[in-house]
Amino acid sequence: MSMLPPGFQFSQRSLQDYTDCQRRFQLRYLEQLAWPAVESEPLSEQESQMQAGAAFHRLVQRFLVGIPAERLSAMLASSSSSTSNLQRWWKNFRQYSSIVPAGRQLVEASLSAPMQRYRLLAKYDLVCWDGDPDSLSVKIYDWKTSQRRPTRQWLEHRLQTRVYPYLLAQAGNVIIRDHPVNPDQIEMVYWFAEQPREPQVFAYSAEQFQADHDYLLGLVDEIEALSGADFQLTADESKCKYCTYRSLCD
Repeated sequence: MSMLPPGFQFSQRSLQDYTDCQRRFQLRYLEQLAWPAVESEPLSEQESQMQAGAAFHRLVQRFLVGIPAERLSAMLASSSSSTSNLQRWWKNFRQYSSIVPAGRQLVEASLSAPMQRYRLLAKYDLVCWDGDPDSLSVKIYDWKTSQRRPTRQWLEHRLQTRVYPYLLAQAGNVIIRDHPVNPDQIEMVYWFAEQPREPQVFAYSAEQFQADHDYLLGLVDEIEALSGADFQLTADESKCKYCTYRSLCD
């Protein structure tokens, strides 16, 4: 019997956790286990980096919904939680905010669609679109605050790069009203706060949409068929470095 509860919502993060380590997926999403105590400093550093990244996302969100950049900069300067990384990222974004094209926008937009007996969910940093149905151009923006720029090959194989455009092509008319979205009209843009001049762009296509459809359905079927001890630990211990469950697996 499947361990997946009825109506379970998959996301790019949960699917990535599964492909990285089946056991992590089981502990986090099925058993909903509370995180064990942090045992070493690198994980604390990672958590600090994540908190700064979340603060940057909030700044950009407020800017895109109309709060003046000068006011946000003043708030940042007076904040006790401001860090040198956050200040640098915000400065870079202000300098390169023109990367966001003219047209209609949705900030922090959520979208979901059925997938087998479950649902697939995504939350987008920014979706921009312009043009009529025949010439529609849709861009998905995702802000990245990692210190090191990931390679294009690494990004290409991340579930986010597959799930985000796939779901927008599948159900984008929910947020882009009266505009059915064809896969060929979609681009996925990663913007790096540490390397603001060099966004990474992935064009989507009908062929990639079909490949992602088959892959994601197969992944859900695979997860649904597992139970109990079937969820295996990853053989790649590099994926354990910042895992919050690593103390459970020695």
